Amino acid sequence: MAAMTMSVSERTVAALSFLRGKVFLDRSIEKIQQEYKESRPFPHLVLDNVFPAEMLDALLAEVPSLNDEKWVQEHGERRANLNLRSAAELGETGFQLTAILNSAAFLFLLADLTGIKALLPDPYLAGGAYHVYPEGGKFDVHADRNFDPVTGLTRRLAFLLYLNKDWKHAYGGQLELWNDTATLCEKVIEPIFNRVVLFEVADKNYHAVRPVTPNTGVCRQSFVVYYHTVGKGIIRHNSVFAPAIYRDPVPLTSRVAREVLPPILFRAIKNIREAH
Repeated sequence: MAAMTMSVSERTVAALSFLRGKVFLDRSIEKIQQEYKESRPFPHLVLDNVFPAEMLDALLAEVPSLNDEKWVQEHGERRANLNLRSAAELGETGFQLTAILNSAAFLFLLADLTGIKALLPDPYLAGGAYHVYPEGGKFDVHADRNFDPVTGLTRRLAFLLYLNKDWKHAYGGQLELWNDTATLCEKVIEPIFNRVVLFEVADKNYHAVRPVTPNTGVCRQSFVVYYHTVGKGIIRHNSVFAPAIYRDPVPLTSRVAREVLPPILFRAIKNIREAH
């Protein structure tokens, strides 16, 4: 009961004491809180070198090969990546990391950094754990699913830990943060090794993963955890994609025509134009 009466600053100190040697922050709690609150286009944080490098090396060694049956493959026009089938498939280091990320100390720390109280973990890692984007993999502009499919809790935070050593910009795979109408990319984040991105899940918090460049021989790898609260009255939805018109390289008039005209009429007009 004593812990329930602790002030925010005392609770943060206690959490960091428990996490000492496991989690590292390169700036003050107060500065990180301010960054999260003032970040654009929506609340988020970018933190580097948060975990011991040797732990992440061991974590990387446990990532299954791409042809392993432990993966669920998402492959479609707007999304192409692999997710771990079950949290039970994690290796020893994966279980150790998850224990840290789901610990009361880490939850208190996240609550103090973001201002979101009573955060709950996801021991099942639904939609989380290892994410791999192979060559050509992508995730078009979207807002995340707003509920946990296993527990029914409301998703509030997405935690992304990147595992890509010696990552070059030319490899692609950058995380894009878009404005609340999904019409403009306002921030691009490189998925470099031991970088954590934490962002708030909300219906207008649009983001995307740029396609991983083909013929590079590399995959984009990360470890993902979602945090939740008990929510009431929300309208549940899966990932909501932005209209494809914003990602289409063809001229604006053609984009508009394709969106509003019946397909048979659009093709007829297109054929006439090409004939001339």
